[in-house]
Amino acid sequence: MMRVAETLRIFSAYEMMFDILWGRMMKPRILVTSAAGKTGFQAVRQLIEKGFSVRALVHRLDQRSESLQALGAQIQVGNLHDIEDMRLALKDVQRAYFCAPLLRDALSASVVFASAAEERRLEVVVAMSQWLADPRHPSIHTRETWLADRMFSWMPNVGLVTVNPGWFADNYMAALEPIAQFGMMPMPLGKGMNAPPSNEDIARVIADVLTAPADHVGKTYRPTGPSLLSPEDIAAVFSKVLGRPVRYFDAPPRLFTKVARALNFPDFTIAQVLRYFEDYKRNAFAMGAPTQAVLEITGQKPEDFETIVRRYAGKFPLVERNFGSMLRAVGGMARIMLEPSLDPERYARLHEFPRLSGTSLAVESEMWRSTHA
Repeated sequence: MMRVAETLRIFSAYEMMFDILWGRMMKPRILVTSAAGKTGFQAVRQLIEKGFSVRALVHRLDQRSESLQALGAQIQVGNLHDIEDMRLALKDVQRAYFCAPLLRDALSASVVFASAAEERRLEVVVAMSQWLADPRHPSIHTRETWLADRMFSWMPNVGLVTVNPGWFADNYMAALEPIAQFGMMPMPLGKGMNAPPSNEDIARVIADVLTAPADHVGKTYRPTGPSLLSPEDIAAVFSKVLGRPVRYFDAPPRLFTKVARALNFPDFTIAQVLRYFEDYKRNAFAMGAPTQAVLEITGQKPEDFETIVRRYAGKFPLVERNFGSMLRAVGGMARIMLEPSLDPERYARLHEFPRLSGTSLAVESEMWRSTHA
């Protein structure tokens, strides 16, 4: 009887191991583009935790791709504008998350990806859009995002789910050093309101949709944080977490361009974000916020801004005030002052961007307001 019982236990263990391995083999393989980015990295991590095989498409091999590989992702280096790279990336893939970076020719990358996805007849694509997307927006990237949304919806054999968050919580963290060292939050936000979502919550929505897409195909989701915050509210959260006074300063856009250039942001990105600040001040990101998307899709409440700031502060060594960190911050401020500002109109002319006879911010567009209110 002992031998029989032992044999049954061994058989049961092998049966359980087989079920786990078979379950992993039967799960679809998922491609994540821009996998080293804000939402891409988190989506890869969460999908792997759910037991999925994930191929992470990156622009180059670096420390971020090594971190993805350490999570268990299959790393592939590729160019979003190269159809052969996209075909290779989508080989033996059934589902995908597509996120075009905020760089020039994002529409071209979207067309290349959609062509390859249609050729491979993917089950579903989750596409990252943008809350401001509108055909007459002064930002060329935002106009191209609107076009990409339409183009993705025309794929006849691929299911589409669209995610269009607004202003990320991560965006405020670019000013974490001056916030921590000087007690100032200099950003050109006016008095605009926002319900900022974390990268983790946005990725959680993406990962859950990719896990079980059947009920989501054809839908659009906007993940947000749990409550609307003014710039003063945001500064107060930084003050609470850091344990020192933080004051919001409505910085002129010209200063923002100097800061962004000092941080090595591309001029194209800076020129687009300047337009987004205009919509921010007009409460475009407050429109329809907060939403219940994170809770309804993932079953978890969205992270509040304090939780997000504490996570960043815990990973950012320069939040501690000491002689070295202050010296570094002062040096950074000096570099900013010496950095030339960016004239977005001149930049657009130099690069011969298409110019419309008339443009309007998202909040000024009747079409945008009718679909986003």
